[in-house]
Order: sequence, then structure tokens, then C-alpha cells
Amino acid sequence: MNMLYHSTRDCSNPVTSKQAILQGIAPDGGLYVSDGLGQARVDLPSVCQEGYQATARRVLSTLLTDYTEDEIASCVAGAYGDNFDSPLVTPLSPVGKDWLLELYHGPTCAFKDVALQMLPRLMSVARGSDGRHVMIVTATSGDTGKAALAGFAGVDGCGVTVFYPEGKVSDIQHLQMVTQEGGNVAVCAIRGTFDDAQTQVKRIFADRGLAGRLAKGGVVLSSANSINVGRLAPQVTYYFSAYAQLVGTGAIVEGDEVDFVVPTGNFGDILAGYYAKRMGLPVGRLVVASNANNVLTDFITTGTYDRRREFLKTISPSMDILVSSNLERMLYYLTDGDCERVASLMADLREKGSYSIGDGLLGKLRETFDCGFADDDETRQTIRSTWEGDHRLIDPHTAVAKTVLDRIPREGRQRVCLSTANPYKFSADVLGALGGNVEGRDGFACMDALQELTGIAAPAQLSELRDKAVLHPDVCDRDQMAAFVEGACQRVFA
Repeated sequence: MNMLYHSTRDCSNPVTSKQAILQGIAPDGGLYVSDGLGQARVDLPSVCQEGYQATARRVLSTLLTDYTEDEIASCVAGAYGDNFDSPLVTPLSPVGKDWLLELYHGPTCAFKDVALQMLPRLMSVARGSDGRHVMIVTATSGDTGKAALAGFAGVDGCGVTVFYPEGKVSDIQHLQMVTQEGGNVAVCAIRGTFDDAQTQVKRIFADRGLAGRLAKGGVVLSSANSINVGRLAPQVTYYFSAYAQLVGTGAIVEGDEVDFVVPTGNFGDILAGYYAKRMGLPVGRLVVASNANNVLTDFITTGTYDRRREFLKTISPSMDILVSSNLERMLYYLTDGDCERVASLMADLREKGSYSIGDGLLGKLRETFDCGFADDDETRQTIRSTWEGDHRLIDPHTAVAKTVLDRIPREGRQRVCLSTANPYKFSADVLGALGGNVEGRDGFACMDALQELTGIAAPAQLSELRDKAVLHPDVCDRDQMAAFVEGACQRVFA
């Protein structure tokens, strides 16, 4: 079966997966979806007998059908090798009566590596030999930026421009981005929030004047955010991998349902779990875990999405998001492919700041999804109790999810908490949660103190940041972002 993709807001202009990946976002501002999702199922008995790379080939071949088997195999071999420090890529480990799916064993110590080691390879294959240059433009709340920079640095024919909210990422996240080497990379802070950056990036993609000027130089724009289907598809693999590992440990038998609790702000990581369910994975509940910016909790509880609220800066900054872009894809599937209704809901969000889906769709949503949130104090307490009770060190985003997990009554199913970042990316907040002194200490002093307190070594790629020079000091206002992108294109592709 050949899966074609089209906008969530208009079904009339289908494209192949290669075209969707190169474009990143549909011309009308919608996200690419396929009506073929779920028609082809992943063979679960085979998944339960094979390793991560084989499962990745199986999942990607199902979702990206215009890639050949050899193309997929080459991409998988390049993406998941010795750049991950575990042969399992995303190993599963016990915590209390539940499980942590460790997604941070890649080169930048965050779950985004699983997709962003793959996306550049998928994009290079999609480019083929057409001679066009691709500039990746991405907004980040912390982890996507570095993972995109690491994935695309030095990739022939590609450049990457990353925008992050000034002062709203951790010290380590900031240094990971501004010290990035490579002649094809550009990094800039913006005066505003992640939502501001994400909204402006979408406007940049819709700017036909900019697109026309770049086209004269043979340049097109694309995205490495999870709005790109090439970012979303690789994340589906680790849900299947987690299930196979549970079967391998004897915790479940094939066919048993499993619950997944996912810390999420932009709804991408948990949407991958929904894709896995549609593709045949026995998923019980998908639990959306939010921090104090709990717009998703309110939506799944009431059916009303309302971004008109105070933006809170929390200790889980990658989830400090009020506009969850990937929810648009979920709305498409929830409405059985009603593009007109999705477009109307997105117009309401843009113009009024809110929309409501009604009781019928809300009931349908809640058949699969549950929700909960944790504030900073609860998050700190979970970091501390998990260390003291299980001798497991977790980052604040994982702690948000575990807080929600621990509140939910057990229903007889195995439960997996997605652990999305190495705790040393947030050394100060983790140290403070464990009762350590953070007063007057920078990120590296906190890292050293956390190592001494726990006896757990920080990853070399994080501890070595202290010796690297800042290469990208730029800061701009939102209305200057398009000009920054244009300048980056001129520099990179001159």
C-alpha cells in the first residue's frame, strides 16, 4: 500500500512521504497526515523477536512507503549505531512496580535524538539529486534545537537554523546550542516564549515572498520540529521496542495491553504512541503528563483548548508550551478526517485563542487518552522520592510524568513512563530537589555537586561543554526572525 500525505486542513493536494518530509509543513499551514494510518499493521510477533534496528525498518517502511527497503535500511544503519551508548537504543528499566523507557542515550542526551539522528538521513534521500538546498528552520523549547543541530551539522546540501526563547532553557541546554560547531548552522535567541518562536516559524514557512527570494538561490525551507512527519515517524519505533522488551523480560505476554505515561508539551511524543496503537500495538491508556502550563490537561478534561492563560516558567522548560501544534493531527483523526472542521478549529485558536470540540469528540478522545499535571514542588518531590526510594536519578520532565503515573490507580496493566532527558541536562534543578545547595552555583558547579552527591557520572558530552567557546551569541525580536533565516541561507549556501 502506498501511503500518501495531505494537509490536516485540505485533503485535495496529496504528496508522497518524501515530499512531505522535504516541505515539513503544508502550504496552508496544516500538518501532513495520511488516511492510510492503521490500514497496514506492524507484525507484532516479529517485533517481539527482533532488535531496535529491525523494528525501526519495519515501522518506517510502513509509514514512509515511497522509500525503498534499501533506503530505509541505510537510514536506520546510520541513525542507530555507536552514536547511542546502549545497544538497545532506548532501553527499558524497572522503577518500583513500573518501568522507565530511557530515551536519552543518544548524542545530545535527550529523546529528540531518536528522531533527529534519522531525519537528516531521510531528508538527504528525499532530496535525491535535484540540486536544491534545504534550510531547516526550527523553534525549540530546549532539546529539539541541539538535537537538530547535531543531526544536521555538516550534512551536504542542508543548513539548520534554530531559535530558542532567551532565558527560558536550562544552562546546559543553552550551551549545547550556542557552542555548536559547523559551517551550516545558525542559532539565535528570541525575546519571547517558545510559543512566540513556534508561531513565527510557521509564519516564515507561509511567507511566499521569502520563499520566492530563496527559490532564486535554489533554497527551500523545511522543519525539524515534530510538525514534520519525518520527525514523528521515527518516534513510533520506541513504543514497539518498549513492548518487545516487556515481552522479553516476561513482564507481559504478547497481546497484553500496556499503558504509557508521556511528559509532553507539543503533543508530538505522545502522538507517536497513538500512531503505534493505530499500527497494531496493544496500548491500553496514553496518559498526557503536563507541568503547570497545563493547557493539555484542561483540554482532555473539558474539551476546550484555551491558550489565553498566564505562561509559567517551570523547572521542566521543554514543556513550557501553551500551543501544542501536534494536537492538530490528533484532531484530524478524532474527526474522522474532517479537514474543514480542523481548519475551523485552528482558525478559532488563532483568532479567538480557544476552541471547543464538544462532548461527543471529547468522549472519543478519552477512550484512549488520560491526563494529569504536576507543579514544580510536586516535581521536585518526585525527583527526591525516586532517588531515595529507587536509587534512580530522573530529570524534571520525567518527574512530571512519574508524578502523574503515581497518582493513577493501577488497572492490572504494565505501565511505562517515558524518560525523556538525562538528569544532568538540568543539574541545578535536580540538585536542588535532592536538597543540595544551588545558591550562587552555575550549571557546571551544580553538575559537579550532583555527581559527588549521587556517585553517578555526568555524560562526557555535557560535562565537556564547560570548555567550549560560545559561537552563536545572536539575539533578536520575533519580527526579525525571517531576516535572520534569510541571512543564514545566504551565508550557508553562498
